[in-house]
Amino acid sequence: SPQEVVSFAPPTSIPSGTTIRINGSTSMVQINQALKAALTAKFQGVEVLTNAQGSDRGLEEVARGAIDIAAVSRPLTESERSQGLASSPIVRDAIAIVVGVKNPFAGGLTTAQVKDIFTGKITSWSEVGGSAATIQVINRPPISGTYQSFRQEVLQGGEFGRGTNFKMMERDATTPILRVLGLNGISYATYGQIANQKTVRALAVDGISASEPNYPWQRTLYYVYKEPASEAVKAFMGFVASSDGQEAIFRANEDLQK
Repeated sequence: SPQEVVSFAPPTSIPSGTTIRINGSTSMVQINQALKAALTAKFQGVEVLTNAQGSDRGLEEVARGAIDIAAVSRPLTESERSQGLASSPIVRDAIAIVVGVKNPFAGGLTTAQVKDIFTGKITSWSEVGGSAATIQVINRPPISGTYQSFRQEVLQGGEFGRGTNFKMMERDATTPILRVLGLNGISYATYGQIANQKTVRALAVDGISASEPNYPWQRTLYYVYKEPASEAVKAFMGFVASSDGQEAIFRANEDLQK
């Protein structure tokens, strides 16, 4: 059954010296930074420490109390909920299919073609209307929430290919992936992270851009904490829900998608 989302009151004050620790999805880096800037500007003496080592790492750390908030790009599992973890939806996001800006492939892909490329059934750009070059698939590590969402939504629970044209990155970080796309690479990323990039472009899927509301692969990004919520968690989550917090999230998304 769907988890009930707990509402926290916007804080009127946060004790000076409070530290709020966040780790998790690379998809939420910009949102984390925007909320950090807005919160610390409003409440003097409060520190927000952010990291982005993947959804699974964030969940593992929040479960054992090493951090306060996990930024996560997938829903919690029943097993994770049983550990006392609770999630709150923050924003909707699209998973974009990306190639290097100099990639000669000028068309779009169908949902079936994307699935076949990432499962290894299609290995040449010529099979989707491009050149005879081999498609180089740049993948994220399994610790990534975006990897898990992509496998569930795009591959429909299937397995990624493992051929010689597949390369799995050692860590879940978007920038290194974009750097190695080259002329024939393809990968996937949260749309907000690549919308303004000059070195890559998102491919239309079934003729629909990743910026459109009817794009096929969309998901929800969450903040996760361990119950019972600490005072630091209550303050942060209350700020997220406040008008200042919502404005920070809106601006972060607006800036990325201009």
